[in-house]
Amino acid sequence: MSEKKTFIVTLKENCSDPAVAKFKEGIKAVGGEIQHEYSLIKGFSVKLPSLHVDSLLHKNENVATVEEDQQVHTQ
Repeated sequence: MSEKKTFIVTLKENCSDPAVAKFKEGIKAVGGEIQHEYSLIKGFSVKLPSLHVDSLLHKNENVATVEEDQQVHTQ
């Protein structure tokens, strides 16, 4: 089984509601989970198996940005 990683995903502003629903279904279909859905932007915190990251996040025409969730440190 592939290691799961957490990502912050932002969808494009013009992404339709049906496309957002399809994106969320795709995450769940590969064993991923949506941990948090943001209300001010079309974005999610998602946890999914590493082997599905490219196909679901980087090659999806509706995705604007993808960042691996990690700790941020200040000086």
